[in-house]
Amino acid sequence: MSTQEIRFSGFGGQGIIRCALITGKALSLYDDKFATMTQSFGPEARGSACAAQLVMSDSRILYPYITQPGVLLALSQEAYDKYYGELPKGGVLIVEQDLVKLKSDHPDLKLYRVPATRFAEEVGNRLFTNLVALGFFTAVTKVVTADAMKKALPGLVPDRFLKVNIKAFEKGYEYGIEALKTAGAAS
Repeated sequence: MSTQEIRFSGFGGQGIIRCALITGKALSLYDDKFATMTQSFGPEARGSACAAQLVMSDSRILYPYITQPGVLLALSQEAYDKYYGELPKGGVLIVEQDLVKLKSDHPDLKLYRVPATRFAEEVGNRLFTNLVALGFFTAVTKVVTADAMKKALPGLVPDRFLKVNIKAFEKGYEYGIEALKTAGAAS
């Protein structure tokens, strides 16, 4: 892996920006990589479109903006509709399976579905959806280590919720490992 471009997307209030911040911190401080992050969101704090773009590399990043994401994490229908067409053949598409209805089967993409909101509710609150999704993302993409992601959480999630955020991350990660096994067995 020399350079990888990732788009995290959903709606405001799902913790999309935090996903990119956690991943960028994990890569830069704990996985010996370089990362840059940009973000965009609508005028409303919650409920509007939201995206964060992350460029990661083994070497210094000269251009901090994504040109063609290789990975898209879409936690809302609007995000999926807006961004899935930018993925190249062989790109990775991760969707929140209970919130996103696919327009096609996407045979040219590596497609993964995760019930992140449902798992977050099982952990204690749907506010942890982003951590479930990050755990799943970490497992299926392997662009960052799980250990680095967990080390990056302090300071980016409230201290009083650190343990439950780690639990949510681990739930998503375990589900991602199982998804990879299932995909490997189907090949």
